[in-house]
Amino acid sequence: MTKYSYDENEAFKAGRDVWFEMRGPAAAQVALDQAAEHEMSRDLRQFLFEHCFAAVWARPGLERSTRSIITISVLAAAGRIEELKSHIRMGLNNGLTREQLKEVFLHVGVYAGAPAAVAAVRAAMEEFTALDKAKG
Repeated sequence: MTKYSYDENEAFKAGRDVWFEMRGPAAAQVALDQAAEHEMSRDLRQFLFEHCFAAVWARPGLERSTRSIITISVLAAAGRIEELKSHIRMGLNNGLTREQLKEVFLHVGVYAGAPAAVAAVRAAMEEFTALDKAKG
């Protein structure tokens, strides 16, 4: 049982649905429940569902894989490694391949610098290892 409930308005539901599809239902449910344990994290999750995943990710005009490439590039360039790891997994769930991610990181290296690309590749390799281990 969660300590804090969400305001399950239409934007929340739309964002939640997108995020569950991208994250994968099992991992998404665990994270959603964990966020609800604390008022601060619950409110942040509420905000993200409404203003990030409903208002941006659910928009027409770009495929989710394209949005993933943009997001992964920005996070890598900004050095936001923990969030990058999450979006690497979501990018794979949105249809990106490991080869495409490699190309994204090479591109980031040219425009944001080699250290950003190196950190991004390390993060991707950690995620790939974890995914491969989970598959057996």
